[in-house]
Amino acid sequence: MYVELQRHCRPEEEPWNRRLIDLARVQRLPLLATNGVEYATPEGRRVADVFTCLRHHTHLDLAGLHLAVNAERYLKSPAQMAVQFADLPEALTNSVTLSERLTFQLTDLGYEFPAYPVGPGETMPGVLRDWTDRGARKRYPEGIPAKVTALLQKELSLIEQLGFDGYFLIVADLVRYCREHDILAQGRGSAANSAVCFCLGITAVDPVKFNVLFERFLSAGRQGWPDIDIDLPSGDRREAVIQEVYRRYGPHGAAMTGAIHTYRGRGTAREVGKVLNLPTDVLERFSNLVGHGDLSSPSAFESQLQQAGLPAEHPRAAAFASLYRQLAHLPRHLGQHSGGMVICQSGLNRFVPLENAAMTGRVVAQWDKDDCAELGIIKVDLLGLGMMAALQEAVTLTAERGRPVDLAQLPENDPATFELLCRADTIGVFQVESRAQMATLPRLQPKCFYDLVVEVAIIRPGPIQGDLANPYLRRRTGEEAITYFDPRLVPVLERTLGVPLFQEQMLQIAMVMADFTGTEAEELRKALSYHRSDERMTRAATKLRTAMLEREVKPDVAERIAKAVGSFALYGFPESHAISFALLAYASAYLKTHRAPEFFTALLNHQPMGFYTPATLIKDAKRHGLTVRPVCAARSDWRCTIGPDDSLRLGFVQVQGLRRASVEAMLVERNRTPFTSLNDFRVRTKYSAEEQRTLASIGAFNAWATHRRAALWETGEPVRQGELFERADPTPGSPAVPHHLSLNSRPLTPRPSILRPMSANERLQADYAGLRLTTGPHPMALIRPRLSEWIWQSAELSQARTGQRIRIAGQVICRQRPGTAKGVCFVSLEDETGIANAIVAPTLFEARRLLVSTETFLVIEGIVQHRHRTIHIQAKTIERLDYAGLQTAASHDFA
Repeated sequence: MYVELQRHCRPEEEPWNRRLIDLARVQRLPLLATNGVEYATPEGRRVADVFTCLRHHTHLDLAGLHLAVNAERYLKSPAQMAVQFADLPEALTNSVTLSERLTFQLTDLGYEFPAYPVGPGETMPGVLRDWTDRGARKRYPEGIPAKVTALLQKELSLIEQLGFDGYFLIVADLVRYCREHDILAQGRGSAANSAVCFCLGITAVDPVKFNVLFERFLSAGRQGWPDIDIDLPSGDRREAVIQEVYRRYGPHGAAMTGAIHTYRGRGTAREVGKVLNLPTDVLERFSNLVGHGDLSSPSAFESQLQQAGLPAEHPRAAAFASLYRQLAHLPRHLGQHSGGMVICQSGLNRFVPLENAAMTGRVVAQWDKDDCAELGIIKVDLLGLGMMAALQEAVTLTAERGRPVDLAQLPENDPATFELLCRADTIGVFQVESRAQMATLPRLQPKCFYDLVVEVAIIRPGPIQGDLANPYLRRRTGEEAITYFDPRLVPVLERTLGVPLFQEQMLQIAMVMADFTGTEAEELRKALSYHRSDERMTRAATKLRTAMLEREVKPDVAERIAKAVGSFALYGFPESHAISFALLAYASAYLKTHRAPEFFTALLNHQPMGFYTPATLIKDAKRHGLTVRPVCAARSDWRCTIGPDDSLRLGFVQVQGLRRASVEAMLVERNRTPFTSLNDFRVRTKYSAEEQRTLASIGAFNAWATHRRAALWETGEPVRQGELFERADPTPGSPAVPHHLSLNSRPLTPRPSILRPMSANERLQADYAGLRLTTGPHPMALIRPRLSEWIWQSAELSQARTGQRIRIAGQVICRQRPGTAKGVCFVSLEDETGIANAIVAPTLFEARRLLVSTETFLVIEGIVQHRHRTIHIQAKTIERLDYAGLQTAASHDFA
């Protein structure tokens, strides 16, 4: 027990400190000198004031006594503390003594991963071998190949040696739970390099077939546990698996790992601006101008600040810039990891603080996944993928409609599916729907599954930053000869034409050329991926280069290999990940090709997902020959459905501001007795007046009204009910309605209206206001008559000559400015015939940044580039296309 003293040069502190000193003397307690540190340097006081204002929901002009009176709570040196407590040297001595006594380390936690419960006389290694053997016989019904048998023996021996048997059993049992409860599950990550995981059903990747590297997953000298990710359908099915883990281990035995969210980009600008009490419109414009990570230079920051309306001479401009940079990457709040769960043999709360999550039934650990990994706390990732949820629903729909599809038995290398991929018709297709992927597919021309694996992996920061993507593509098309760093690397790089595209290949290169062991290769991977330490990365690359030179690798070859490994591994994509993702990409492409109604319906029911909004998905569905019908209060369900004629009916889920509870209550009533008039609908449902107006404006009441404006008028009338308005005789052919439910004011046939129907433009406005989409004409179809005849439609671009200067126009659906593009911005414009892609050079982007970043419709004039079966417009001028403030769907921006 100590009595603590702090001194921050505040007069009111000393009377209090004198009383504490007297207390210590009377009670014979030692004194302890501390400084109540809140920031490292005096300059950090300003950041602390920002946090104080945010905590109290105020700004600096009104914060008053909430703020610190000085900047003394910084980390002082021993000499400074000696001056501060010159009259109490024993208090400083006690501080040093106490710190020396505090020897506890976080590695002393004593955490234990749960053991898998086995029967009497059984052991975990024995049960794992039994499960693996049974799984192998199912995987290879015609006999287990000798190569597989040898690989399984090697892996099982290493797993037993490292004591990981229980981990594999627990993960395999979770996957089995998913299978038994009709939950699509697929193991991913480096686990896909393991034959044991393949035989246990954890992954769908046969490591022998794809010749992947087991050491990427597990090695004898591994420090820490293997990493197995399980992809699950996002939503209720994944939550069922998470709750099963809580059920098995209890609320104090399992927890979601924390995720520390930091200050970055737009959020930082908004919060600093609020604290400085800057105008809201300035902050909004600045947020729109801020990309992701493009404000590194002070000049760029000041330029964008001025464009937003805050001149450099503004008295708070300098403070805004300074605080923006100081807050960048500081922790903002604790959230949940997307799916990581930690479990423990006994109470997890004995080792890590836990807290209840906002979501009912969830418990969160206050440490993030990296902290847990460093401390040996085992994480199992139960990741939710929207595409898996869509695939599962699509498969269910195919079965319900009498044309079932089994994802495990899809035809291999289906020609029609690969034709769709080759022409980049991949809107909605998993992993290959981005603008960059769609530009690469026609050049790559995938013909088999492994080509799709390459396609998934090649558009990544690693291959691009390491200048590996273009050499592969040139070799693929015969523009460049296939060469190798060294003849010894032919078996490693042959399948990727001599170009290392995958993380596993990088590790194999180190093992072959530098004679690294599997453990050393894994250490190399971790070092090169360790983004917090340039020194550690340099040290690892130096070790690789030295090892190669010692083995008489030519210096120029060693340098090329070291450069490739160094530039690639920081962002390297594992081949095992690519294979797992390619399985889902192929499945989604197959369904789009052969089961389009089910595919698009499932996609729309699981938004948001991918690059494209429901508005773009609907236009793509229509280009594939599907009929898309609007929301109808007499026919729609909560989710989108498929009609007998393969038409797609939008569900109430697409309507903005509609309460699900209101819809579900209405569906119960409608299923009990169909509505026969709009008045009947209003009497028997609980929609608010605003919800009724929204439904009327989007045409959802057109079954009972001659047009939308008539329905809008009727929703404003009083509801009529009672015996006077009951209809005794139902309309011929309609179901009989019980007397006590017959509250209808008129027959099902809509009564004539003297009101003028909405124009096409008004209907479009109403659709986007209520749905953020339309099943009618594309907005550009209505704008087109007002445009110059010199503006090309996207479907006409194939007729344009390379080098020709043309103009395009459309709705902005995607803006991207990847870090690997050196400041180039890519803009996708959608019109009534398709999508056109424009390339905006850095200088033009900076000159027109606000316009490019915020406008919904653009006109772009530029030079046609027709290469590798893709067409781009190199932008020269960019203008705003006025369309009366139409509330369109949000574009996919800078992500």
